[in-house]
Amino acid sequence: MTTITGRFAPSPSGPLHFGSLVAALASYCQAKACSGRWLLRIEDVDTPRVVAGAAEQILRDLEAFGFAWDDSVLYQSERFEQYQYYLDNLLGQDDCYACECSRRNLREQNAPQGPLGLIYPGNCRDKQLSVANHSIRLRTKKAGVVKFSDRVYGEFALNLSETVGDFVLKRVDDIYAYHLAVVIDDEQQGVNQIVRGADLLENTCLHIFLQQRLGFDTPSYMHIPLVNNATGVKLSKQTGANAIDQQNAALQLLDALIHLGQSPGPDLLTCKPAEILQWAIDNWTPELIPIQRPSIAENFES
Repeated sequence: MTTITGRFAPSPSGPLHFGSLVAALASYCQAKACSGRWLLRIEDVDTPRVVAGAAEQILRDLEAFGFAWDDSVLYQSERFEQYQYYLDNLLGQDDCYACECSRRNLREQNAPQGPLGLIYPGNCRDKQLSVANHSIRLRTKKAGVVKFSDRVYGEFALNLSETVGDFVLKRVDDIYAYHLAVVIDDEQQGVNQIVRGADLLENTCLHIFLQQRLGFDTPSYMHIPLVNNATGVKLSKQTGANAIDQQNAALQLLDALIHLGQSPGPDLLTCKPAEILQWAIDNWTPELIPIQRPSIAENFES
């Protein structure tokens, strides 16, 4: 029987907030309820956005909230050779090409908008530019409609070539894209169950196509409802979300469980965080997670 392996992968661009806690809790419960492994990955591939000390604070907060991860913490900033190796393979298969277009260029050309931002029209697809000093894009002409079955949201599909276009795997400033890094990391860490926010539903279709081009297995997916702020926008570091508070760990864990449709009793408020997590694992019912379409979508492409 295959061991379930899940993961939580925060970016150290700031402290964990309540939305981060919800994602961590859902991924933890889903893995541990299946007697699986739960890995922790620090997604610091976008080095200019890394805040000094944030990664260390994330680890301290997770420990204070009772989380215990299996294996050592993986840092994307230590894996650039792996990302380049697989990118070279894609280039060798003619799956990728160099591109000189910027977002400004595309806006000036009135490129249409898709669910993940501007749809790339393929300007550089046949230019055969040098990969040096250019971004690298993945060809999506072969993708067609990518479908998957989500544990919460059901059947989901996206026509990549028509609604996204060729997307960036490495930026002109030599930063590897989120899409490339996360797909390679999940494969090499043996992650076969991914639980994350519903703002990444569309991105999952990109990841599945990239997995196919790299010859990787596709994990199972569960997307959870976003935590929005008072204006209806996703709670995030960019929108000024408050950091989680170690002094009120029990209350925040219970609130996170309620957001996920679970029913923790008020008596748990007097319990230690690890005891609340054990209750959550023992009583985890993913069928109760509410279906709620995200109000906005993150755009990881550069």
